Amino acid sequence: MKHIHGGDVYHHQGCVDFSANCNPLGTPDKVRQAVADSLDELVNYPQVGYESLKKAIAQYEQVNKEQVICGNGAAELIYTLILALRPRQALVLAPTFAEYEQALENLGCRVDYYGLKRECSFQPQSDFFDRLTPQVDVVFLCNPNNPTGLLLEREFLERVLDICDRHQTMLVVDECFLDFVKEPKRYSLKEELSEHSHLFLLKAFTKRYAMAGVRLGYGLCQNLELLERMGRMTQPWNLSVIAQKAGIAALQEEDYVRRGRQIVFQEIERMKQEFQKLGIKTYDSQANYLFFEGPKDLWEKCLDKGILIRDCSNYTGLSKGYYRVAVKMPQENDRLLKALGELYL
Repeated sequence: MKHIHGGDVYHHQGCVDFSANCNPLGTPDKVRQAVADSLDELVNYPQVGYESLKKAIAQYEQVNKEQVICGNGAAELIYTLILALRPRQALVLAPTFAEYEQALENLGCRVDYYGLKRECSFQPQSDFFDRLTPQVDVVFLCNPNNPTGLLLEREFLERVLDICDRHQTMLVVDECFLDFVKEPKRYSLKEELSEHSHLFLLKAFTKRYAMAGVRLGYGLCQNLELLERMGRMTQPWNLSVIAQKAGIAALQEEDYVRRGRQIVFQEIERMKQEFQKLGIKTYDSQANYLFFEGPKDLWEKCLDKGILIRDCSNYTGLSKGYYRVAVKMPQENDRLLKALGELYL
């Protein structure tokens, strides 16, 4: 069940897919062209070490290229990081992205869960800090969290980081959805990298550039020894020629990212208002998706109407009746709202 994610369009062809949360503009034309142009190079092995891509990411993120590591999606980096760390005990939120616990459990790590409570709007409380004991080897946080879309405040993150530093606990912060937050710099810990060797940030091209099928993610960390260990545990050609060319092209798409963000900001507010009119219990997501409660059979009823939504019941800490939907283009969102209106009114 934990390997069930959104985006299963292969078993639900013809549906409008609201189960995967990518830039509503779709894959940029420059990325499509880069993929097409790379076809002549398919005869060659990919560049080991992806030097050109690493330089482009470092320039985009304004970090040293030595602090960059890439993977076959952010998911691969999660597994490789755990292989390199070999933690015995980990702390994760519940609910959150399932791949953290999956990777940890695969290596026999004990996973402790901090349960996010409905009555606290699925936000961690001050007792979370009590769970950061010296016995915890690694902490995973997703900001904004998946599937709730709720942000962790900077003050909260900095306190967690300080405690992790004292205990020499690795703090992994997944910032893959931070691109769709109105003030991403306010919440990102990137500025803390140079001062904290126990901080690892996860990023991805998947959401920002609607490149889920390419599989390309990256991590930022100033612990070069850790990055070297991760590199030794990764097969040498983990990034295809296509992925490397597509990534370099994507990083030039500044206007595309800006336009995608504006669409999300406008549409998510409209969708929240419409959900409220329908009497749907909706949480204040700050990402490019909405987290809400509904009837236990809502997934099936939406599917009957050609709408694919994310059933969140396989997230640890959630049960039937919790759902997530992406923010898409206005006409697609209209179709979702029409379907929900027919079901709720």
